[in-house]
Order: sequence, then C-alpha cells, then structure tokens
Amino acid sequence: MRILIVEDEPKTGDYLRKGLQENGYVVDLARDGTTGLHLAVQEDYDLIVLDVMLPGIDGWEVLKKLRETKATAVLFLTSRDDVNDRVKGLELGADDYLVKPFAFVELLARIRTVLRRNPQREADTMNVADLEIDVLKRRVIRDGQRIDLTAKEFALLHLLVRRQGEVLSRSLIASQVWDMNFDSDTNVVDVAIRRLRAKVDDPFPNKLVHTIRGMGYLFEERT
Repeated sequence: MRILIVEDEPKTGDYLRKGLQENGYVVDLARDGTTGLHLAVQEDYDLIVLDVMLPGIDGWEVLKKLRETKATAVLFLTSRDDVNDRVKGLELGADDYLVKPFAFVELLARIRTVLRRNPQREADTMNVADLEIDVLKRRVIRDGQRIDLTAKEFALLHLLVRRQGEVLSRSLIASQVWDMNFDSDTNVVDVAIRRLRAKVDDPFPNKLVHTIRGMGYLFEERT
C-alpha cells in the first residue's frame, strides 16, 4: 500500500513516515501543499494523510483540486480541532479527520478503516497456490511453513501478489516499493527479487516468481 504524507512540520512528517514504513506502507512525504498536490495528482496512492495548514497551498485547496480528477482516499491530520473545520474537511470530500496530538495506533486503525471502505479494497488475507499472506498481521506462510521477510521483502511480495498475472517492470516495482526518486538503473530490484525467491520459491517445487526477459517480473501459479 502506498501512502502520501503532506506535512510541513519536519519532526511530525519524519515521525509519520518512519512509523508508517515500519508498518509496511510505502510512503512519500511532501513538506508543502504545492508539492503535495503535484504528487497526489501525478502519482497513484492508496491514501493521502493531509495537514490543513501548509505553505504554498493549504490542505483545503489541495483536496479541492485533487477531487477534480481523483478519488484517492484522504485522511486529514491537523491541529485544527474546531467542529466547523471537521465538517468542512468531510464536506470537501475527506474520508476521515483526526486531530493532533494523536495516538499513532489510532492513526493506524483509521488508515486501515479508510482503506477497507475503498470499493477496490483488497482482502486482508491473500492466497496464491500454497502461499498465504496475512496483510494485517504481516505474516507469510507457504505449505504450512512460516516465512520471515524483511519489511521491503514483504512490500515486494505484497505488490507482486496484488498484481499477480501482470508483468511488472523494474521501474514500476521500484516506484511502488522504494523511494519515488529511486534510480531504476541500479540492480536493487533484481537483488531483492533474488532474495525473495530464496525464501518463498527455492524451498518449494512450484515456482511463483517468474522473470520475463526484457520486461520484468511476473507472479503467478503455473501448473
């Protein structure tokens, strides 16, 4: 899952990014409204965590502009706690509104709740052949055996399973799993795929991760 944070306060922005990354989300951070709106329109995110008081363009305007072209889920995270502000945010099209200071566990719960409302939401548990992924518990089991993955490995596997049957280019994988400024000329994706295969494919006879020469990678069961 890919999340954009639009937050100008440096410590809060860094704290949010680190916390969400540790919980398995791929996170981009914009520190002003102008950059946030540009990313929100140009990139595809599952959810945007949006402050109201921002330099450049404020959060209200970011949401108004975004809703002209996209229905991306938006959660306002702001110190503006007046009931009129909450109503305004929701009427503009926000999916939730959380007031600072906040408990991080509550933010996580609200993010999950908003994502569940998405009509295209994915299931909490995903299965391909004998592989099972519990997205909420971040647990992977294959043929009854628990497989321990790093956060990046889990994000990579999660992406491959979500897009199973599609050939994913290295640049797409890089943009979804790594930083948005990731240099696609490096072999980081190939190395990560190799490590993932060593854990989820090599010990088992039925291979799920396939290399499509000159194009990228494909995740599917082949009988």
